[in-house]
Amino acid sequence: MISSPHLSQPMNGLKDIVDTGNFKAWLLDQYGVLHDGKKPYPGAISTLKNLATTGAKIVVISNSSRRASTTIEKLKGLGFDPSFFTGAITSGELTHQSLQRRDDPWFAALGRRCIHMTWKDRGAISLEGLDLNVVENVEEADFVLAHGTEALGLPSGDVTPMPLDGLERILEKSAARGIPMIVANPDYVTVEANVFHIMPGTLASKYEELGGEVKWIGKPHKMIYESAMAIAGVDPSESIAVGDSLHHDIKGANVAGIESVFITGGVHGVELGLASFDETASLDAVKTLAAKHNAFPSYVLSAFKW
Repeated sequence: MISSPHLSQPMNGLKDIVDTGNFKAWLLDQYGVLHDGKKPYPGAISTLKNLATTGAKIVVISNSSRRASTTIEKLKGLGFDPSFFTGAITSGELTHQSLQRRDDPWFAALGRRCIHMTWKDRGAISLEGLDLNVVENVEEADFVLAHGTEALGLPSGDVTPMPLDGLERILEKSAARGIPMIVANPDYVTVEANVFHIMPGTLASKYEELGGEVKWIGKPHKMIYESAMAIAGVDPSESIAVGDSLHHDIKGANVAGIESVFITGGVHGVELGLASFDETASLDAVKTLAAKHNAFPSYVLSAFKW
């Protein structure tokens, strides 16, 4: 566990942390930190520019089902200068690499036939280059691959919309067969333009409740942090993670042995009793919530601001 000696010190913005000179690499979550899925948060673009100007290596580290290149393109479309980023790593990218390389014993033993849970309105995930056969019948499947919570992939490459309870019925059949599940986005929910959306991590938790085996890929697991630090070429002692989810971002930083910044105005805003995006949460409320999640930030900010 990372100690939190700074939680008693009020921080006005990122500059207070940058000025310590302790960190060469900043591992930034995107949803809830840089943007809300539709638009940048106030001041986020200028804060990113100021951070980049200091010479910091900035890596996006995201529980997104999509490939890393797609993430940078999305940020560019929202107005963030892609030249400010050293790179990006997503849970979707790690999932793709693991299924493609199969250099890990667990993945090497995996079959090629999968039930594919994906997106429809948010855009289906391509499995191109993975040599997988998508099947609709659980009895034919070697594993379940969860990229999304809106649809079921078809052998043709198309998708058919399916409500959450329909996907859960498929999980019940899959768990009864004893096939494993890979979750390419461990988030339980995400906030997009102030609307909560159910994410694949919710399906994965359900699968574990049913007795199924889940391969979790992404935050809070150590591999994604190691990949991000490798992109930046830094050690844990030189790195700091910034995120809005205690369970994923802050817990992940604790597991990876790096310091962290908790942004209170994101997914935990309602729990912390915040009425507006940039309202400051009390440190007592933050400490109580951190203890509940067993995830302890080094610093706390209301928003990604300079």
